[in-house]
This record gives sequence, C-alpha cells and structure tokens, in this order.
Amino acid sequence: MGWGKYLLLGDFGQQLDLEDQKEEIRSLRKRISLNNATNSSVTQRLERLEKENDELKLYLSSLVVLLKNTGAITKDQLENVVEMVDGYDGKIDGKHKGGINT
Repeated sequence: MGWGKYLLLGDFGQQLDLEDQKEEIRSLRKRISLNNATNSSVTQRLERLEKENDELKLYLSSLVVLLKNTGAITKDQLENVVEMVDGYDGKIDGKHKGGINT
C-alpha cells in the first residue's frame, strides 16, 4: 500500500510507510532477541546435561571395572542384571525410566 499512500498523501504518506517499516523492524528485532535468549538458555542446559552425562558414564565405568577386577561380578552376571533392571519399567529397550530399585 506504499504507492497508494504516496499518491494520495505525498511525502506524508511516505513518512507513514517509513514509520510502519520502523515498527516492523523493532518488532522483528525484539523477536530475534527473545529467540536468542531462549536459545542461549537451552544451549546452557544442554551443555550442563552433557557434562552430567559424561560424569555419570565415568563413575559407572569405574564401578564396573572395580566390580570386575575384584571378582565381585562377572561380565555375564553384569549383563543379566542390566537386562533385569532394564525390564523394571515394563519393557526391555536399553533405557530405564524411573528411580533406582533395590
């Protein structure tokens, strides 16, 4: 509608178009800023979860090595226990949902 405003209102119409464009640019900048803040928050959370996951794998691997090296458990026994615990949540799928059952 820029041409219509210009033809009917001249420079004043052009100024109205410019103000409309400035408002649209402000709105887009605000949306980009909000998206960047959200992305930053998600990125920080993901980095924290990756660090926690790495630490958990380190401790789990250390415990498995300790148990095997002390003879407290064999590889077959460990695999059987893993399968048993995997089934605690109703299906054997390589995941465990829920707490630690003893």
